[in-house]
Amino acid sequence: MDGREVSPAPTRTRGVRRMERVLPTGTMHLVMRLSPAPLVLFDDASGARSRAVGHSVIGGARSSFYVRSVAEPAHSVGVQLRPGAAAALLGAPASELAETHTPLDEVWGSRAAIARERLADAGSLEAQLDLFEALLVTQLVQGTKRRSAEIHPAVAEALVQFEAGAPVAEAVRRSGYSHRTFLTLFQRSVGLSPKVFCRIRRFQHALDRLTRERPRLVDLAADAGYADQAHLTREFTAFAGISPAEHRALAPVTSNHVPIRP
Repeated sequence: MDGREVSPAPTRTRGVRRMERVLPTGTMHLVMRLSPAPLVLFDDASGARSRAVGHSVIGGARSSFYVRSVAEPAHSVGVQLRPGAAAALLGAPASELAETHTPLDEVWGSRAAIARERLADAGSLEAQLDLFEALLVTQLVQGTKRRSAEIHPAVAEALVQFEAGAPVAEAVRRSGYSHRTFLTLFQRSVGLSPKVFCRIRRFQHALDRLTRERPRLVDLAADAGYADQAHLTREFTAFAGISPAEHRALAPVTSNHVPIRP
């Protein structure tokens, strides 16, 4: 797990459909919304088609942004899951949960509703966070009793290598497995292919520097390992749906949550 989080309640604007892009991070998340409004997703940034997913939701690793409603006040507790956590915590490989949102009750059954009720009754924010963490730890302890819940050593090693900048081919070579076998092992733990995962991590590196330091885009491209500024813009747009310049102009409070202007 990568830490606990609480989503604040957004303000509501009368007569305006408020939406935001949520950018890919290369990881999964699990969120329980404790307020009445369920999570509502849109097919695209136009907001033409929507669907309610539920209150307790697993967000699989994604290769592009998704669009959600922020029109209704929402109080949530959630956690970002590191690669390999899905099998132990959710009892399913990350590849089965990727590129979509899955209601938690489809995985945990009645335990999902019971957990949400307990969180809602916990009282203070700190009590909710402590209980949420305890619930997850209990689930992890139970899940890790299954050998299939362990992250494969080759994948764990590859993740370390990728953070150090190693190319996919080098990670495959060092694993001792064929490219096809390595791909299968990696996707089961992470939910994405090694190439897409590395592209997203590079995108996140660029996004972090873009929002913290506001560098020239040509310098940002070179620092993040892109061939040139045009390459940076293409990759950024593929993942975010907007260019680096557009992201900078919107100046979101949180870099991965970008408001869609009406």
